[in-house]
Formats: sequence, C-alpha cells, structure tokens
Amino acid sequence: MSANDWQAIILTAHLASATTFILIVLCLPGAYFLSRSRSVIKPLLETIVTLPLVLPPTVMGYYFLVLFSPNNGVGLWLREVVGIELVFSFSGILLASMIYSLPFTFRPLQSAFEQLPDDLYQAAALLGFSPWKQFTCVILPAIKPALLTAITLSFAHTIGEFGAILMIGGNIPGETQVLSLALFEHVESLNFKAAENLAMVMLVFSFCVVFACQWWQKQSVQHNYANNRTS
Repeated sequence: MSANDWQAIILTAHLASATTFILIVLCLPGAYFLSRSRSVIKPLLETIVTLPLVLPPTVMGYYFLVLFSPNNGVGLWLREVVGIELVFSFSGILLASMIYSLPFTFRPLQSAFEQLPDDLYQAAALLGFSPWKQFTCVILPAIKPALLTAITLSFAHTIGEFGAILMIGGNIPGETQVLSLALFEHVESLNFKAAENLAMVMLVFSFCVVFACQWWQKQSVQHNYANNRTS
C-alpha cells in the first residue's frame, strides 16, 4: 500500500474514534433525559435525531456547504471571529460524521433507557443515591449491551461514510481522504490491486468489530443471567 493509503487508514481510525467518543459523551445524557421526558416536543426532537437515517448524504452535504461556507453566514463568522474553517477540513468531516452517525448512537441508548423498569429507578432513589450515582452505578451497568451496540454502530458507520465526507471535505490526501474515498479514487484510476487491498482492510476490520460486539453482548447477557440466578 502507498503512503496515501496508510494516511487514509490512520485518518479514518482517528475520525471514527473521535466521532464515537464525542457522540457517546453527548448522547448518553441526551438519550437518558429524552427517554424520561414527557414534553410535547419529544416527537419533534426524536424526528430531528432520526432524520440522518433517511436523509441522502448529498442533501446533508449541500446544506452543510451552504451553512458553513467561509464566504457567508455562519461559516464567515467562524472564519473571522473564531478562526475556524469547516469546509474541506478535518473539523468539517468530523462534524458531518457526528451528525450522520447521530441516530446510530442515540436511538439504541434511548431505547435501552426506555426499557428499564421504573422499579430500578425507584430502588436507586430509595437507596439514597444522588442523581449522578444513580446514573453511573445503576443505570449505566443496566444498559451495557446497548452502550456497546451504540459504540460499534457509530464507529463502523463512520468508517463506511462516503457521500457526506466527499461533499464537505473533498478528497484531500492526508487531510480529508478517508478509506472509502481512497478506495473510490483507486477504482476511478483503474488501480484495482490497490482498491482490492483497501477493500479487504475495510472488510476484515468491519467483520472483527461486529464479531467482537456480538461476542461481548452474548457474554454480558450470560453474566447478567448468572447474577440473576444467584441473587
């Protein structure tokens, strides 16, 4: 593999790790509060969170370019006041990846929170736990399989992103060229041997990630079942 291919692999791993970490930090409290909410705007918020699932990447990329173009609007303000340009930069593809992978992280967590019995919350409150201790010591362990699913889906989905990153970040080697874009470039240039190498890397890595997730989930279920039998 060429130096550009290795750069694409490293950049993709960096992007997927950063996207997953930030989304988990943001989605854990967000999904928890939305799952407990009875607000009339809850359906609206759920629709906004789910929208990237059905929205074509080109549509999202177009509006991202319009909103964050350095020549007008928010993009102009970010460039002149903050000194940040999101278009054709790593920061831009990171933000795009977060938006596009949001439902893959948020919805499994929200569903897990909503399926927890009210008795669990009441028991934690009766024990005198603070809200923070309830969340970290009682709630989080109970949704561990869903948390693992959210991490896996977010990471794997980011690795496979193509359209949104291409529109927002372009295809700049070493800066915005991720694995999927490098693979596409090799196919366009009829360099099928290099394309095959990158495709195999993505296939093997994706298989390993999903297999590890399935194995860990199975172990978690068996562990919880054993604990329930002994309690």
